Amino acid sequence: MISEMTWQELRDAAAEDYGVILAVGSNEQHGPHLPLATDTLIALAIAKGVAERTRTLVATPLYYGYKSKPLSGGGQGFPGTISLRGATLVSLVRDLICEFIRSGFKKITVLNHHMENTNFTYEGIDLAMREVNDPSVRVISIDNPYATIDQKAIADMFPEDFPGWDVEHAAITETSLMLALYPELVRRDRIADDQAERHPPYDMIPAPPDTIPASGVLYKATFGTLEKGKNLYEMVVEGISAAIRREFGD
Repeated sequence: MISEMTWQELRDAAAEDYGVILAVGSNEQHGPHLPLATDTLIALAIAKGVAERTRTLVATPLYYGYKSKPLSGGGQGFPGTISLRGATLVSLVRDLICEFIRSGFKKITVLNHHMENTNFTYEGIDLAMREVNDPSVRVISIDNPYATIDQKAIADMFPEDFPGWDVEHAAITETSLMLALYPELVRRDRIADDQAERHPPYDMIPAPPDTIPASGVLYKATFGTLEKGKNLYEMVVEGISAAIRREFGD
């Protein structure tokens, strides 16, 4: 963790061509059984796992993200969902990338774990790269950490047809990972399944109440297990580590 290093240790690590990974999450409701920081906590744990397998340091994560959309996160109506404007998130990512580069890092990975952040993190990276204009600097932008998982593994995780990542909020994936990574933060007696009455392929503003489940759980949280969480964590960490080794040679 960069936050636990001295400036001299960080200077030396950058000079030795270490990379840095920035986890970007959110402060968003995750049902009655998972904490508000679930997105950030999972991204941070993945980042630490990747750092153990590559020459990478872990930056202090971003605990806030872009607004929760009703169809993929339940929306802004839940207490505790505290979000940023898109322009704010773009500026934060841009500033941090520029600061990493100023500190000497040339291999940067941005690991997102909140679907709504995607275009804003990419825009922040792009603006930073244009501003710095250093061809020796490279950035890996990971919008979805689960994109590295093969289809068979996904099929094995879900007892029924895969519903899509947009409704996997506070459901099988995140419940399983939290059981494996932060079991003390999971309210096991409150795990329950839920779904909105309908899930249209478009967004309405304001969102109709029947498109938002009352609990904030968008699918079947009861199918989450410790074993699934351990297996998923291993696959994701190895997939991202492989990408870093491939692109950065670490």
